[in-house]
Amino acid sequence: MSAISTSTNLPPLESGDRLTRYEFERRYQAMPQNIKAELIEGVVYLASPVRARGHGRPHAKIMTWLGTYAAATPGVDLQDNATVRLDADNEPQPDALLRIEPEVGGNSRISDDDYIEGTPELIVEIAASSAAYDLNDKLNAYRRNGVQEYIVWQSYENRLDWFNLEQGRYVLREPDTDGIIRSQIFPGLWLAVNALREGSMAEVLAVLQQGLQTAEHQAFVERLRS
Repeated sequence: MSAISTSTNLPPLESGDRLTRYEFERRYQAMPQNIKAELIEGVVYLASPVRARGHGRPHAKIMTWLGTYAAATPGVDLQDNATVRLDADNEPQPDALLRIEPEVGGNSRISDDDYIEGTPELIVEIAASSAAYDLNDKLNAYRRNGVQEYIVWQSYENRLDWFNLEQGRYVLREPDTDGIIRSQIFPGLWLAVNALREGSMAEVLAVLQQGLQTAEHQAFVERLRS
């Protein structure tokens, strides 16, 4: 039998629980602070311990890449492991997300109780493998809610998939002849895919700087400022 929280008299969250978003939040708030949980398609998932090479390192590289872009792009907000109230059955906690502020046309906002509500424009997840729910139930939830760009880095296979939402379905993007994928939502957000997979962050950031110097990025910044 599961233990009952003595402080709140609430059952603890367990992987596989089927809950409403309201009940999920109620139980999550009563859990210890070091517990990460998500509600995906009405089902609770508790995160496993974070491994250094399998998750921590690729996560840090993604944050470095996105953080450099956000620093050069006012009106764009970068979040790390922030809870997102996506819809009635989905409250994920993505590894990283990039969103446009609502004042300049973005689709999400920060609520009065400090959660993200709505649909971020770009989400990144670090997945163990293609069998992970990041490429199954979570992908479907993001697609249905209109996440425009979704990146999944499968750490065991060292494979990076970049999806763009087109006519209600996710289309897998391939690098161009230079090995680069260019964001369609965030002008100037360029990713040297093989360099990232091989751990060459100097090259990743050098390619990103090329994107930040383009006329498209400058026009995007001016639009956000205006």
